[in-house]
Amino acid sequence: MQEPTAAPTGDVIETDALIIGAGPIGLFAVFELGLLDVKAHLVDIMDKVGGQCSELYPEKPIYDIPGYPEISGHDLVNKLMEQIKPFGPTFHLGEMVEKVKHRPDGGFEVVTDGGKTFHTKVVVIAAGGGSFQPKRPPIPGIEHYEGRSVFYSVKKMEAFRGKKVLIVGGGDSALDWTLNLQPLAERLTLIHRRDEFRGAPDSEKKMRALVEAGAMDLKIGQVLSLRGEGGQLEAAVCRDNAGGSFEIAVDTMLPFFGLTMKLGPVAHWGLELHDNLIPVDTAAFETSVPGIFAIGDINTYAGKLKLILSGFHEGALMAQKAARYVYPDKRMVFQYTTSSTSLQKKLGVN
Repeated sequence: MQEPTAAPTGDVIETDALIIGAGPIGLFAVFELGLLDVKAHLVDIMDKVGGQCSELYPEKPIYDIPGYPEISGHDLVNKLMEQIKPFGPTFHLGEMVEKVKHRPDGGFEVVTDGGKTFHTKVVVIAAGGGSFQPKRPPIPGIEHYEGRSVFYSVKKMEAFRGKKVLIVGGGDSALDWTLNLQPLAERLTLIHRRDEFRGAPDSEKKMRALVEAGAMDLKIGQVLSLRGEGGQLEAAVCRDNAGGSFEIAVDTMLPFFGLTMKLGPVAHWGLELHDNLIPVDTAAFETSVPGIFAIGDINTYAGKLKLILSGFHEGALMAQKAARYVYPDKRMVFQYTTSSTSLQKKLGVN
């Protein structure tokens, strides 16, 4: 998969469209907007693109994508990233949009929990059922360490250099970050409740090779409690599957216990809501706030089907209306990619 273009630095980021959510629907929205010369930035709370397809079922076959009798979630995301490459979208991963408000001169100001501020003409909410929030493991007092020595995502790998790192979990995230952080850590330990992993077999193979070489530790068991003062971890107290206990010296812990869906800050953006979903019109999938659109699983309307292919359709109609906010004085002429030389030029095929 092509690496997503990282976000630039700067006080305020100007863009035509800000897409909240980098799952399949958000990615395809880049394509439809790009055909109309609407430039997009994308923000996603996850540390990688793909939404549920990447996090929940990367290897699971999907059978209802037109033109693909069968395709995995991972491959679908790869294809979408390849498709939008001509439009050069910029990604802001590992961040959550906290505030969306009108600007006096038109458009919107959008602020993330990472401190980024966007000025955008339209906002496209493609956040699935809401924002993915990490599940807090059932460890007493863990909240006292969160943000100081317990983290649920990795925003800057360098922050873990020279640390004694404990990673908890057995899925793709746990294995991926084990492989990424092992070269930086003073010592890295992976602990999982059983000696079987849910992640990619190749990642598991590489992890076990590092254990065999003595370059990291693998423990089978569960973290029962944490020890340390002032929010700084010193040790994790663990139990093995035979009922015995042991301690792991640790500076930093990364628990990967999966994700849960929450509507999150969307609830405070002044949008009309119905059962934690966003009602939209079916002409352009615009919300109750002009200029803010909602596509994919987060929206609701009569006859709504929560299917990826339905979200693609919604993205196509959304783009037609969104472009009118970006180019209010431009005459919009509908064109087909199969016959329009100007669209083919944008796609790099002519």
